[in-house]
Amino acid sequence: MTLLMIPGFMLDADLWRDVEPALAQWEPITHAVATEGDTLAEMAQAILKDAPQTFVLIGFSMGGYIAREILRQAPERVEALVLIATSARGDSEVQARRKQALAGQAGGIAFKALSTTAVSSSLHPDNAGRGDLISRIQDMGQRLGSDVFRRQSLLDRRDERDKLKTITCPTLVIAGDEDRLRSREEALELHDGISGSTFVVIEKTGHMVPMEAPERLAEVVNDWLHSK
Repeated sequence: MTLLMIPGFMLDADLWRDVEPALAQWEPITHAVATEGDTLAEMAQAILKDAPQTFVLIGFSMGGYIAREILRQAPERVEALVLIATSARGDSEVQARRKQALAGQAGGIAFKALSTTAVSSSLHPDNAGRGDLISRIQDMGQRLGSDVFRRQSLLDRRDERDKLKTITCPTLVIAGDEDRLRSREEALELHDGISGSTFVVIEKTGHMVPMEAPERLAEVVNDWLHSK
């Protein structure tokens, strides 16, 4: 059983660094990064080109939107779906206005790094001062750079709650108990909308579940894959 893992906004495979060793029984593990394409559909197409023939699809945050698009394009290739700290909601009015402003800027969007304040707000309060996590998250953004920042910032995320009933593969929905970016209510919308899905809350985590609780996340995924 092959795993295909998709990280979130301005993140790369380092997101999964501490999770991956505990998932080694499912090797090979394949990493995808959303760097090609200007829409969710185009990013999904680009990932599918290099993906294994069949796989368990694991999407974190923005990667959850891409994972669902991959499932729509190639349902026969997806053996199971794991959605972590993500949502099926569309852009809010504030997010839509921010995207309009970015789209109207001439030339490229300069990207230096995600701010320490922004990164800290994505972590559990107990982890908000952890310089090691903050630096790793900022370094991932630096590696991806301005072009990817623009592509990912301008992605159109439409409300998909009414489409969740079309997902029929085994699905696991995971939430962080103190995620301030994607609420538990949003995770429950996914769980309630996907028939037969399993829902798990991981304690003492914020949004960055794979980095804040890698061992517990791997345990949840392993147990679920063994049981399905």
